[in-house]
Amino acid sequence: MKPLQNDLFLRACLRENVERTPVWMMRQAGRYLSEYRATRAKAGGFLNLCRSPEMCSEVTLQPIDILNADAAILFSDILVVPEAMGMDLSFGTGEGPKFSDPLTCRADVEKLPVLDDPTRELGYVMDAVATIRRDLNGRVPLIGFTGSPWTLATYMVEGGGSKNFSKVKAMMFNEPETMHLLLDKLADSVAAYLNGQIAHGAQAVQIFDTWGGILTSRDYKAFSLDYMQKIVSKLNRENEGRRVPVILYTKGGMGWLEAIADTGCDVVGLDWSIDIDVAKARIGDRVALQGNMDPTMLYAQPDRIRAEVKDILARFGRGNGHVFNLGHGITPDVPPEHAIAFFKAVREESVQYHR
Repeated sequence: MKPLQNDLFLRACLRENVERTPVWMMRQAGRYLSEYRATRAKAGGFLNLCRSPEMCSEVTLQPIDILNADAAILFSDILVVPEAMGMDLSFGTGEGPKFSDPLTCRADVEKLPVLDDPTRELGYVMDAVATIRRDLNGRVPLIGFTGSPWTLATYMVEGGGSKNFSKVKAMMFNEPETMHLLLDKLADSVAAYLNGQIAHGAQAVQIFDTWGGILTSRDYKAFSLDYMQKIVSKLNRENEGRRVPVILYTKGGMGWLEAIADTGCDVVGLDWSIDIDVAKARIGDRVALQGNMDPTMLYAQPDRIRAEVKDILARFGRGNGHVFNLGHGITPDVPPEHAIAFFKAVREESVQYHR
């Protein structure tokens, strides 16, 4: 493998010295880019795109060329894990993901296998990771990712997206042993999956806990955080002679930052509901912070975007351990030129904080 030409992201994750604040963006390979839409159309659908290593690499590299991002993130979907466990996944045109066979009882959960060999059940993802690393040719690091066990479980029980999460919460309250069995299987599967990504070339990994924030503090710890901590404890943290940083991100979880930092992760992802100076005061001496601009700020004009970038950088202040990102993923109808302006502002305005 060619040596990294830009390792700002990896150094920032480990709170090492950097010349400027690195920046990448959740969902940076996605529908807001016409280049992505063209590749997806060529693939003939979202899942076909996910299953083509060459096309995955193509869309992963698009924002590196267009935005000059400091990290690439594997193009895939969190729900390939439950699909590989035997569930029937589909994406309708203009619709979210659907499982035709949602989990309804303990017998359904007991039938699910644990994915212990990602090269067998999810070989196309492992091939995509290796292909992307080859095509990046050392330009920037590659981030692998997964959904958290709780977040995956919500889709598997609800059968898709949900507004009130009534089915998954009913299972959690009425059949806690069944829910714990499901989460245990998912934690073991996800740990193997991430270790497979690392072995094939992912240089950092992120766990997306999109729906952890719908839980009470008690239930968040028992049904989400404990399983993410289990995953963190099983991960290979060294590869290619370098530490592999682990990022945990719980949307809506800013009340639990200290507990998240205690898992042993290297980076805590922040949503936009907390000021970054407050988060830094709470946990910034233990972990790096990633975030946390409101994604809808990208609808604003470039001068307003720059002002917001300057405010977040000033709140974090001098020092290391900040990876600039949005507080959640970019939305599909954001003008690409606004995203370009966002990245440019971070690159230009952050230098003063690292002299």
